[in-house]
Amino acid sequence: MKMALSEFSLREKGIYGVLHIIILLLSLFLVISISVDTFKGIPFYTQAVFMKVQFAVCVLFLLDFILEWFLAKHKGRYFATHFVFLLVAIPYQSIISWAGWTFSDEITYLLRFIPLVRGGYAMAIVVGWLTYNKASGLFVTYLTTLLATVYFSSLAFYVMEHGTNTLVTGYGDALWWAFMDVTTVGSNIIAVTVTGRVLSVVLAALGMMMFPIFTVYVTSLVQKRNQQKEEYYKQLNLK
Repeated sequence: MKMALSEFSLREKGIYGVLHIIILLLSLFLVISISVDTFKGIPFYTQAVFMKVQFAVCVLFLLDFILEWFLAKHKGRYFATHFVFLLVAIPYQSIISWAGWTFSDEITYLLRFIPLVRGGYAMAIVVGWLTYNKASGLFVTYLTTLLATVYFSSLAFYVMEHGTNTLVTGYGDALWWAFMDVTTVGSNIIAVTVTGRVLSVVLAALGMMMFPIFTVYVTSLVQKRNQQKEEYYKQLNLK
């Protein structure tokens, strides 16, 4: 019985691993597509290939959620704790297109980023696999999340502010604004659109929450190094 449970557990991990890697690869494809089209000045959400890939990603997210819910021992608890992943797995863009609904350009643009939230979750899991130390894994995960948020915010800020804000003459200005805003230092670029102002608040709040983690991580490394030195000197004294 124990062997069967162990094999089932390994099989579950294998299934999760394959799904998360596929999700991560498709999410990276979406990131590249968004970036290339944005830099070329092409609305990426008007591209048929992008819409098809994003729909496929959302379908895969739904299958992943259903499979993990089915394999979970406590299905009610899993649904409650992973409900947000169900929300980001719904193909909103395809539903809006099929229904013929229309929204503002800002809302339409931001809706396209929703599947990338789940991609970030998959990236965090993969990063956890690649790091043996839990503290290092947590640090790298937070750092990856922070950089990804800054990058996507800079893209959205550039699209919304370029042509409207005279201070945003190119993507470099948007990237500068994002990095300075997340450090809570601020820059000479002030948002003029509603989306830009919301992103300014979100990035500043994110920076205040996540940068203390770097301090904690460095402190833990120093403490660990000091403990190793103390143990080394104790061993020398014993000899």
